[in-house]
Order: sequence, then structure tokens, then C-alpha cells
Amino acid sequence: MDARPAYEALTVETLPDRLVTISVLADRVGPDPSAWTVEEVGDGNLNLVFIVGGDRGTVIVKQALPYVRLVGDSWPLPLYRAFFEYHALTRQAARDPGAVPEVYHFDETQALIVMEYLSPHVILRRKLIAGERVAGLAEFLGRYCARTSFRGSELSMASRDKKRDVALFAGNVEIPAITEALVFTDPYRDADMNSHTDGLEPLVAQLRADIELKVKVQQALQRFVSNTETMLHGDLHSGSIMSTDRESRVIDPEFVQYGPMGFDVGMLCANFLMAYFSQPAHRGEDLDEYQCWVLEVISELCSVFDKEFRSLWRSERTGILYPTVLFEDQGQDSTPACDAVLAGLWRDAWMVCGIEMHRRCLSLAHNADFEDIADTTVRARLEARNLMMGAELLRRAGTLEDAGAVCAMAREFNGKDIL
Repeated sequence: MDARPAYEALTVETLPDRLVTISVLADRVGPDPSAWTVEEVGDGNLNLVFIVGGDRGTVIVKQALPYVRLVGDSWPLPLYRAFFEYHALTRQAARDPGAVPEVYHFDETQALIVMEYLSPHVILRRKLIAGERVAGLAEFLGRYCARTSFRGSELSMASRDKKRDVALFAGNVEIPAITEALVFTDPYRDADMNSHTDGLEPLVAQLRADIELKVKVQQALQRFVSNTETMLHGDLHSGSIMSTDRESRVIDPEFVQYGPMGFDVGMLCANFLMAYFSQPAHRGEDLDEYQCWVLEVISELCSVFDKEFRSLWRSERTGILYPTVLFEDQGQDSTPACDAVLAGLWRDAWMVCGIEMHRRCLSLAHNADFEDIADTTVRARLEARNLMMGAELLRRAGTLEDAGAVCAMAREFNGKDIL
């Protein structure tokens, strides 16, 4: 008989007494729970997040809720997502050491993870809205995306290990279903939980009437649900990154699943593009300079990704895909094979990028880059540029030369008066 207590959501008041027996809290926070300080800071869509401090230090306690916090208990959600987040964090830590918070404790029954408290880190999206810069940001993110993409695939992993992992994460059913609906489907139909800024109606109707565009989106969805190339973060955006002025970490991989290698980097670039398009409402005299910096981050991020991926191709290609016995061991150059893999990866990435630019304005869970703009006339004008560039990315995803072409496209749309 299982004697473990049944799941119960934590509160600021109950957390110390309920978690007092977790030795890591005594070691890292302090042995006396009455001396702990507890603050609930979760501002995301799904979970409870507590900062727990004491005379020895501070940790984060993150607990899943049995529903979507953004919506309420009318949208139930399984607690097992904490299990998958825990396993995602351990794999990301192995594949790119130091890129994610250290995990101290995991309780599957209570769906909670005790992990490293990041300070003075703040959510990157807030830094972008405030016009702050992060040194080394592009290099960090480019390496992270390349390393997790490559090392989580059968370019590197033993096939049996990869297949076991695919089977494990295939149990994360409900969370990817959110992505399948909110990202790939709902923006292009009149879904119940959709919303958009007043004034965008003509563009929304145009996108939903574009059959060719919707076919491309569904082709991207088909790859997302059927392609298990690598382990994805699954929700990599500027709200899933915490930064100081010179260091960053990636957080919140509960949308983890195996999918196309271009997914994470494409979603990430979309969020930088949305930061770029929103800047006229947030900046003053430094607008041009800061927008240039955001585009430089995109360009450098993709360049670092390409360089790191190619380096890993040469040094860590130990899986069943493109084995050296077919190329180098026969005195042949495998560069054309790497070029082909990357071409497909970037096609997928730019398609996901365009789709993410649509969903954050038209589906549920918009981002603060635009939502913090109080003047809806200004917001609609800026979102219109974002929406139309998203459509152009979808149309041209397979022919874009590099990230420089994407940044040039952004500059072009940034100068357009679409509404």
C-alpha cells in the first residue's frame, strides 16, 4: 500500500510544514522551517512557483497544478508534466552543462521540483521590453540550441537510447496537444479562446482565407507530430530564459517532446522578431540602435548554431545517421550531408518562426512585448507588421539564404504601414 500523501497544491502558508522533511531544503535553506521566507512568484500560464529563502540560501520550488492556471480548473491538465520537466532538465544539463538550473529534488507524487534559485537573473522578455542588453546572449542561445538538437538526436545518441527516450517522452500527451492546437491550428480558425487586438480583423480574415498558407502550416504540424529527430524544449521563448547583464539560463521545459530539430531555434527567433517589432512602442531616441541590436542577436544566434552544429558533426557524429563508415572512413567528405541536414533544419525553423509570430497575436497566451502596449491602435499597427512577416516567412522558408535574409525581411516590414 502506498503511504505517500496524496497530491495537494502548496500555499505560502503550508509549504514550510509540508516540505520540512526534504533534506535538501534544510541543507540549502536552513533547518528551521519557521525561519523560512516563502514568496509565490509564478506569473506563467501553468504552475505555482515559490522562492524559499533562509539563513543558508534560497531555492525555487515549482509545483504543477492540475489545470491550466491561465484559464482555471475548467481546463484540466495532468500533473505528470512535472515528471517530464524533471527528465528534460537532467538531459539538457548533460547535453549543455550549465545552461539550465540545477535540480536538487523531485517529488513525482506532489509534482514538484526543487531547483537552483537564479539571482539576479530576470526573465529575458522583461529585459527586452525595458531595452536592456545581455552580453553573450546570442552565443549562449546558439550553442544551447545546437548542442541540445544534435546531442538529443541519432546523429549522436545510440539508437537504442534514443528510442527509449522517445518512448518515455511520448507519454507527455496533453502538453504537446496544447502546442498542436494553440500554435498550429487555432490562429487560423475562429477558436473559442482566441483573441486579437481590435483593428486586426482584415488581416485575420486574410490569413484564414489563405489556403496555400494553411497547407504550409499543416505540413509543419505534420512534421511536428510525426518527426522525432531530437528532444525539444518545446516552448523556447524569451519568457523561458532568465538573464543578468552577462549570463543566461534556460528554464521551464515542461513542453518537452521529441520533434523536428529546427523547432526550438525557430520559436526562439520568432520571439526576438516580436521583440523587434514591438520596440517602437517601448523605446525613445535609442529605438534604431536597440532594434539593430535585437536583429544582431538573431543573426549571431543562427551563425553560432550553424558553427556549433558543424563542429559537433565533425567530433560527435557517433549515431546511426550519416555514419563515418559511409563518408570519412572511405576518404570522403561528409560536408554535403551536413549541408543537407541543416537546410532541412532551417526550413523547418523559419516555418515554425512564422507560425509562432501568428499565434502570439491571434491565439491564447499572447506575449507581453505587444500586450504591454496600452494604446491598441499602436499595438495593432505593430502586430500587423509581425503578422504579415510571419506569412512571408511561411511562404519563403525553403528559399531563405540565411538569418541575414530574415533580418533584412524584418527591416523591410518594420518600415511598412500595413494598417
